[in-house]
Amino acid sequence: MIQLKDSFGRTFPYIRLSITDVCNFKCGYCLPNGYKIDRSDNRKFLSLNEIRRLAKALSELGVNKIRLTGGEPTVRKDFFDIVKTIKENSGIKKTVITTNGYHLDKIAQKLKDFGLDGVNISIDSLNREIFKRVTSHDRLDEILRGIEILQSLNFQNIKINAVLLKGINDDEKDFNEWSNFIEKNKIDFRYIELMQTGDNLDYFKKYHVPAAKFTNYLIKNNWITQTFGRDAGPAKNYINPKFKGKFGIIAPYSKDFCKSCNRLRITAKGDLRLCLFGNTGINLRHLMQKDEQLEELKDLILKQLNYKKKSHYLELGDTGLTKNLSTTGG
Repeated sequence: MIQLKDSFGRTFPYIRLSITDVCNFKCGYCLPNGYKIDRSDNRKFLSLNEIRRLAKALSELGVNKIRLTGGEPTVRKDFFDIVKTIKENSGIKKTVITTNGYHLDKIAQKLKDFGLDGVNISIDSLNREIFKRVTSHDRLDEILRGIEILQSLNFQNIKINAVLLKGINDDEKDFNEWSNFIEKNKIDFRYIELMQTGDNLDYFKKYHVPAAKFTNYLIKNNWITQTFGRDAGPAKNYINPKFKGKFGIIAPYSKDFCKSCNRLRITAKGDLRLCLFGNTGINLRHLMQKDEQLEELKDLILKQLNYKKKSHYLELGDTGLTKNLSTTGG
């Protein structure tokens, strides 16, 4: 079987596919002023047919997991058609999404009915006022209700992500709140270290805190590092036999973070990004127009792996092409 593999021996069975740049939240670390149309790029977002051809190509290249991201992926009116189209490929074993959960309570049943294999929900705090401060939306109760509905439907793979922010959600009280939450809920909770992007330097300087602060909390409270296979990706996970859920940390500024990279990214307008913070991207869209272009599309993707670098250079302040995380889905 063909496999996506770079010159450093890393394999890429996982694609993060953005299907829109549009987001209806105004998170301080991403889109503090809300989504604004990029007038310099008038291309439309990938169509359903283009996504169908892309998913088939990726499946034949050994990709077995596709995560739909944004922006906020569920704002697309054809979101469930996209899910159905991707799942028609037998090689894609997992189709999952990352969402802000803004109407999770209303679509939970459909997520289950359409066979979605996992949901990652962004919740930066369990404190209603802090959540509102970060996102500019007072919708925490609705999102938590949506999670409860998913659980009542026996939805198996629920994860919560929070961006670790200095002075906002990074003290022991915050950590204990999440600890109490996952003690009784079979949900994986992960802190993500705040990353610098092209337009958030001031915010980054003010709110960045090393992920080690949370790691130290876990060690002090007897959490055990969970080991995975070599293709598990860069997240570091922790387990405790007394808890139903798990903790995790994504620390992009840590040593050797990129060593376990297992994913590539495709933007909502069809650009392949070898790295979230890479300086180059190549457009694939012209090869998604006809079914007969399948082999050309696969060949172009394969060839690009020769240009993937060993590491990002975030620690040097090099944010590449990423203006904000809504353009590549984080």
